[in-house]
Amino acid sequence: MKSVLRVNGGQPLVGEITVRGAKNFVSKAMVASLLGTSPSVMRNVPEINDVQIVAGLLQLHGVAVSWDQAAGVLSMDPTNVDLAGAGEIEAHAGSSRIPILLCGPLLHRLGEAYIPDLGGCRIGDRPINYHLDILRKFGAEVEKYTDRGIQLSAPNGLVGTKYELNYPSVGATEQLLLTAVLAEGKTELRNAAIEPEIMDLIAVLQKMGALISVDTDRVIRIEGVEQLQGFNHTALSDRIESASWGAAALATGGEVMVRGATQPEMMTFLNTFRKVGGDFDITDDGIRFVHPGGKLRSIVLETDVHPGFMTDWQQPLVVALTQAEGLSIVHETVYENRFGFTSALRKMGAHIQVYRECLGGTPCRFGQRNFYHSAAISGPTPLTAADIAVPDLRGGFSHLIAALTAQGTSNVQGIKIINRGYENFLGKLEALGADVEMVEP
Repeated sequence: MKSVLRVNGGQPLVGEITVRGAKNFVSKAMVASLLGTSPSVMRNVPEINDVQIVAGLLQLHGVAVSWDQAAGVLSMDPTNVDLAGAGEIEAHAGSSRIPILLCGPLLHRLGEAYIPDLGGCRIGDRPINYHLDILRKFGAEVEKYTDRGIQLSAPNGLVGTKYELNYPSVGATEQLLLTAVLAEGKTELRNAAIEPEIMDLIAVLQKMGALISVDTDRVIRIEGVEQLQGFNHTALSDRIESASWGAAALATGGEVMVRGATQPEMMTFLNTFRKVGGDFDITDDGIRFVHPGGKLRSIVLETDVHPGFMTDWQQPLVVALTQAEGLSIVHETVYENRFGFTSALRKMGAHIQVYRECLGGTPCRFGQRNFYHSAAISGPTPLTAADIAVPDLRGGFSHLIAALTAQGTSNVQGIKIINRGYENFLGKLEALGADVEMVEP
């Protein structure tokens, strides 16, 4: 039975909440702990499902994990790393895509690794081809193991390589970093992703003893070392969650103080937030997002890899754009199928049309591939309550924002998927004055 959240909308969100470490960094740093010969400690760890899944995967592979959830402190001791059973990995990993990133560290530590069928949010093509190709370049042997997974081995060890990505993929960049640091010799990656979460992962690896340099032209160079130690690190704040609450404040006409939010990683979002008509106040403790009253303004927006406008910011902001004067254009260039969530918004009264063409910007790689990757949002349109189903993590939070904005009572089905990336989101909603209740479907 799927979880259902009853939302009585139409009231502004007002109050303050706290955001902790970035989902897209913390899980990768946990994987990096496998590379060390001594324990690692990470602070500012959020209590989300993805952390629980990766902790379980590490424990299956012999890592001793201790997690003080209230304090946000996670300790990992990889001294007794061992192989896990294929069935155990498959059963525990569920929809997580993290197991693919365990391959490099496990090949270094144990000489073999196993990847189950990968899940995750169905927002576009996320092939593992890049990952497998990178691992082969280092000398890994990849063979089909079962209909549901792949077995890898490194009988001769892993050796540094040169690699250039066709697109600056975050996952592929993480794969290369986690594999190259202990590979023999030098590795060079061109057209690398340079997101803040990647840079924080590099900082962790450097603390462990890795030799990594990042050039201004998206080139990362790694000199392999013989051994790494554990790390002690405080995770950077989750810029996606912070922006999501900011968009919720804008859409509902409210004011939300997000403690823990940091300006440097959010400058592109903050510029856009201001262009739409929102206001914000930055303090040492966080960022206060405010709808100052008056009309919101339509914009033309294009998502891009860092330092561009993050794709994960797009969906929550689109809800706010339904309340803006005029025609907004949003061109999605990172994931080709990220506008599926707009069908629920149209059901609630939003005027949104999606297109195959590249609107409002330069042509992108999806323009000739028949994907609906551009959207035109005409507003302002009052939203009315509806029964809707969560499609994926970020789309699900956008549905939640829409339900909070809409007049009337909405039933949002499958709401628990939001626990993957938003810590205690129900408690935070209540702290902001939202009228919500979990009900039996």
